[in-house]
Amino acid sequence: MSDNQEASDAEDTTPSESATLPLRPHSDRPTCNKSGVCSRSYFVVVMVFFHVYIINVIALLFYVHYNSGQEDTSQGRDAPSSNQQQPESPRPPSKPEFLRVSSLTRIEGIRVGHVQKVSLMQNKVHEMRTLSMKPLLFEIPGFLSDDECRVVMQLAQLKGLMESQLMVQEGQEELAKELNLSPDEIFNLLDINQDGQLQLHEILTHSRVRDGIWLTPENLREIYTGLKADKDGDGLLSLEEFRLLSNDAFQRFLLQRGVKRSQLVRNSRHTWLYQGKGAHQVLQDIKTKVTRLTRLPPSLVDLSEPLQVVRYEQGGHYHAHHDSGPVYPETACTHTRLAANTSTPFETSCRYITVLFYLNSVEGGGETAFPVADNRTYDEVSLIQNDVDLLDTRRNCDKGNLRVKPSKGTAVFWYNYLSDGKGWVGEQDEYALHGGCMVTQGTKWVANKWINIDPDYQRQARYQQLVSQQPEDDDDEDLTLNQDTQSSDIHQDL
Repeated sequence: MSDNQEASDAEDTTPSESATLPLRPHSDRPTCNKSGVCSRSYFVVVMVFFHVYIINVIALLFYVHYNSGQEDTSQGRDAPSSNQQQPESPRPPSKPEFLRVSSLTRIEGIRVGHVQKVSLMQNKVHEMRTLSMKPLLFEIPGFLSDDECRVVMQLAQLKGLMESQLMVQEGQEELAKELNLSPDEIFNLLDINQDGQLQLHEILTHSRVRDGIWLTPENLREIYTGLKADKDGDGLLSLEEFRLLSNDAFQRFLLQRGVKRSQLVRNSRHTWLYQGKGAHQVLQDIKTKVTRLTRLPPSLVDLSEPLQVVRYEQGGHYHAHHDSGPVYPETACTHTRLAANTSTPFETSCRYITVLFYLNSVEGGGETAFPVADNRTYDEVSLIQNDVDLLDTRRNCDKGNLRVKPSKGTAVFWYNYLSDGKGWVGEQDEYALHGGCMVTQGTKWVANKWINIDPDYQRQARYQQLVSQQPEDDDDEDLTLNQDTQSSDIHQDL
């Protein structure tokens, strides 16, 4: 129909005809006298049809809305097949966006050496290469431009860097008292192989986690001698010998003797750079590229930790560690602790993904080591054998399975957790053990972007709901940074 025809049709429609629903031709109108009965009957018939029509439209809208909701739920984290229906699990209300985040996209590694194309910005395609399958680890050269690297380092220097670790942490004895653990219970926890004796590596692992001090087997034997703990000199502690030691015996001894910086678990300086509204455009662009790279909803990336920038001077290192810890019933995630129903004695950083950026090319050393990458099996006890400690990145970095050499602008990222098989976060990936090899020449600059997701779906949803209820004029930076300042000892920084 032409525009002229549409205009003429509009002119032919009189006001009286347009007010009657539905419209009918003059010849179809009932022929009767204009009595009160005929007028009322006609009006009643028209109104009945009109109301029936409106009710049908409303019912159709409800039907479409209900079916859409059912379809969205059926594609939830249980991901049932088209031939299989599963009951819905109740979820707390939260942001509309998060209600659709019922499963997390997880990139397939295919095989070691596999290269796939990724589009992180307009008019540019990056190549992403699989470095290992256990953990699922990828490398993306040229992720950051030279200018972006320069800006990030300058912003970090402008803000100021702080020591990544204090010389000796305090307050460990208070935690033991809070948990009310007896010496026998502590001994049983430390005795990994349950042979009734504590080997050197079992004590070393405990000391590193507790005190943040990296002791070698030689150091430990020296402490045994100083404390007169190993009566028979066999390098093993029995339960009777262990009972004679106080909870903070090692810490007191180290405080008296003094600790060198090279004996710390990590030796570096770092700072945090906010990436939300009002941040430098380069920092916002990096966050956008991380979102596209990981293929996760922006809400999860936005509510994660700020960008951490770390500088290692010559001799700097970070011994092998996990960015995230296993989550047990008595453990809460640091970022969702406000949404936990009960108080828990332990907190851990639930970092689903680590994205590590190399801001410069290091002259000597400084590789990122993955000691057990693609091992056939993982055995914590075998990490320290015959005084060869695979966790020691100062002395044994070359003995690990995989090392990534720092190259300016390159990014590597990996998953710290496995999938639960239903599209959400599962158990900790023990193969994600990694560390920073000692810098032998020059300076090393890196940045980390962690994406925090609670393995407990309901707790993550409650957290999203709590954040969504904050007034819009609240500063998102305060919400994020407070998590770091209140639990700075929880962070494990590469």
